[in-house]
Amino acid sequence: MAPPLRVAARVIALDPAGRVLLVHYPEHGGFWATPGGRVEDGEDHRTGARRELVEELGIDDARINLRDQVAERSQEHEIGDQVVRQVERYFLAEFGAENINPAQANQPDTISAVRWWTLSELADTTETVYPLGLVDLVTNIQTMGIPSSPVVLR
Repeated sequence: MAPPLRVAARVIALDPAGRVLLVHYPEHGGFWATPGGRVEDGEDHRTGARRELVEELGIDDARINLRDQVAERSQEHEIGDQVVRQVERYFLAEFGAENINPAQANQPDTISAVRWWTLSELADTTETVYPLGLVDLVTNIQTMGIPSSPVVLR
C-alpha cells in the first residue's frame, strides 16, 4: 500500500549577501532544511509557502518577496509517526535577517534553530541538509538566473 500523499511548499530564501536561510529540526538525528511545510486544503502552493514563512519565522507577510517556483521534489519520509510521500514545490524568496521575528512565529513546529548559510559553508558541512542538491541549485540561480522550468531535486 502506498503511503499517503502530503503536498508541501518550501522556500529557498536568500539574503542580500546570497546566503541561504535554513531551519534546524532535532528529530531523526537532526537536520537542516528550507522553511516550509504542508499546503492546507484550499491553498495553492504559493499561498502555502507565504503562510509557512509567517508561521515558522514570524515574517510580516508584506515583507515577503516570493518569486517563481525554482524546484520540486518527491520523497518518502517520516513525519511524526507516519511515513508519507511528500511532494514539494520550492519557491525563491529574497529578504534579510531583519525580516525574521521569532517572537511573532505562531507555529514554529519543532524548529530548534534558524541560520543563514553561505554556499561554501553548506558545501563543507557534515550536517544533514535538505534538499539534496541545494548548493548546486542556488549556485545556478545566482549565476544563470531562475530556471525556465523547475529543477527536479533528489
